Amino acid sequence: MWPRLSHEERGVALVEFALVAPILLVLLFGMLDFGRVFNYWIDATHLSNEGARWAVVNKNPASSGTLQQYIQAQADTNELRNGGSSSVPSALQVCISFPSGSSTVGNPVEVTASVTYNWLPFLSSQALGGLTSTTVSSSSTMRLEAPPTNYSAGCS
Repeated sequence: MWPRLSHEERGVALVEFALVAPILLVLLFGMLDFGRVFNYWIDATHLSNEGARWAVVNKNPASSGTLQQYIQAQADTNELRNGGSSSVPSALQVCISFPSGSSTVGNPVEVTASVTYNWLPFLSSQALGGLTSTTVSSSSTMRLEAPPTNYSAGCS
């Protein structure tokens, strides 16, 4: 009886793979998601820096629309520009503000670019306790070199 049981291990590898495969797939997709979020953070940093530079010299390079809309349109991916996907439900938001309360030359102007990112959207946020969403944000503050006449404070 015992020798016969030791030879009956044909399906063990398949069962072990079936138990480990979901964990490996979640890890793989998690790494890919992390790469996307990191790219979006780099893009938000670049866009906030670019927006602050345009703001301090009082330039709006857009032929029509606000400086905030122009900066938003410069995003690397369509997902950041327009939103609407399961990972990025709403577009990148670009905000311009004057932290000191005054927009005179020499005072700071701050540009913030932020987007909400849903981690591994195929997983239910309820299953993970609502920990699947994060805000990717970056801001840049510079001193005004010219009074703002081609743009105004606010968000896109």
